[in-house]
Amino acid sequence: MEKTPEIWIFAEKRLAAIEPTTFQLITKAKAVAPNFKTVAVLLETPEENLEESLKEYGPDKILVIKDTRLNQPADSEQADLLAQLAKRYQPNSFLFGATITGRSIAPRLQAKLQTGLTADCLDLYFEEEQLVQVKPSYGDNIMCEILCPDRRPQMATVRPNTFTAKKAAGKVDVEIVEDLEFHPSAGITIEAEHVILSNSDNIANAKRVIALGRGAADDQSIQLAEELAGKLGAKVGVSRPLTDKAQFNVDDQIGQSGNTIAPNFLINLGISGAVQYVSGIENTDIIVSVNTDKQAPIFKVSDYCFVGDAKTFLTELGHAVK
Repeated sequence: MEKTPEIWIFAEKRLAAIEPTTFQLITKAKAVAPNFKTVAVLLETPEENLEESLKEYGPDKILVIKDTRLNQPADSEQADLLAQLAKRYQPNSFLFGATITGRSIAPRLQAKLQTGLTADCLDLYFEEEQLVQVKPSYGDNIMCEILCPDRRPQMATVRPNTFTAKKAAGKVDVEIVEDLEFHPSAGITIEAEHVILSNSDNIANAKRVIALGRGAADDQSIQLAEELAGKLGAKVGVSRPLTDKAQFNVDDQIGQSGNTIAPNFLINLGISGAVQYVSGIENTDIIVSVNTDKQAPIFKVSDYCFVGDAKTFLTELGHAVK
């Protein structure tokens, strides 16, 4: 009997919980590969039980590697365990979130398996058992479809918030694997640990965002936006041109070459609405946009529009919000 092909998703952990991108990838995998078996791969200590949260999103199976040494594993150690597992089970495809952890482990695993890896994908679909990996190129003006026809597994990292996670009921098999060889990384000693969340993690997961473009790039507008963000509990993000300013960098950027965000509420200030930017905000619930040009493309994707100056809008809204 021919084996059902499997699409694997790396179940990334962060702060003793499953990173949300994992749930998004499980949902996408089930949608684009209904004839495949969707498998979440989890590395945890024997004391943890994170597979319970994975079950809520309906993977067909959860492969769990349990080891007491997985409390603070190095990325190279995780890649080594995943390589052993992949060689044993031979999955068709293996997906990772394009997070700090995913971008570190995936290429290490790709090198061990001698296969291909497409980074920062914005879409995925299958043509029979061929994974088509879609990502921007040429200054974000062209979407490329990338294939890995001859090697398996087909591997890709996917930007957080590109897809929407949906809970799904159903029977989920859990298989615990305890017989893999653990190869400790040499020369690394953890003397103290401090949790540091990068700006990109914050903007990607923020529920409220204030975004600044060319029309709100002056120091006063930036200051007003930061003050308003403090009142609203929001994160300040920027379009590509503002990453050159001292206050911001690429971690704060929204759009195809930056972060894909999915907040409940977004205010766009002085942003024209180029397709590269708009593609990064498509999953936002409510969009408010401010621009002096009443024909600005950003208004076409906005729920509420204000034709006027960004500083005036920020000043008045700042007075209204206590």
